[in-house]
Amino acid sequence: MSQPSITLWSDANFFSPYVMSVFVALTEKGLKFSLETIDLNTGQHQHARWPGADLTRRVPVLIVDDFALTESSAITEYLEDRFAPPTWERIYPHNPENRARARQIQAWLRSDLGPIREERPTDVVFGGVKKPALSAVGEAQAQRLIGAVETLLPEGQQNLFGEWCIADTDLALMVNRLILNGDKVPARLVEYATFQWQRASVQQFIDLKSRLAV
Repeated sequence: MSQPSITLWSDANFFSPYVMSVFVALTEKGLKFSLETIDLNTGQHQHARWPGADLTRRVPVLIVDDFALTESSAITEYLEDRFAPPTWERIYPHNPENRARARQIQAWLRSDLGPIREERPTDVVFGGVKKPALSAVGEAQAQRLIGAVETLLPEGQQNLFGEWCIADTDLALMVNRLILNGDKVPARLVEYATFQWQRASVQQFIDLKSRLAV
């Protein structure tokens, strides 16, 4: 099956949850892609000589032939349209209402819950770092997250919509910000996040960290 040339630009230490979302989407689609990195800590993303310089100067950046795109949820939606089922694997639900809900969840995770992202950054998830107890604001946001996931996740299911979709990966990562720091999370949500974390595409992203030790 032929496909165009695809490149994904990531942060150099693979800590970006948004890069992870796109990496998982590409992998689940069965697309071949090359992976390039840029060091955000030294400001390389501010330099003019990389594909993101003319866009948001943030990762991820996806390059498909001569088309460049940023913002992870825009990228995953583009991938679903550009490499559409049934020729390529599905990463969003087939049902229109479930698909809309999945995109709602992605947008919510990226635009809200800032105190969780600030107090439980992804070095907790990918670097094993432990942070102090949540502030009162952070705890309130954690309870909002927990309540939302308990509402969204049907009892007895391991995926939001019966079958996996990319919103499961994004939501599990947000929940894991709490779980992997040792914060109190209901057992049903721990089971959900643990199940999602075992997915092969997620583990492939996590394994990229081993490159840094070489």
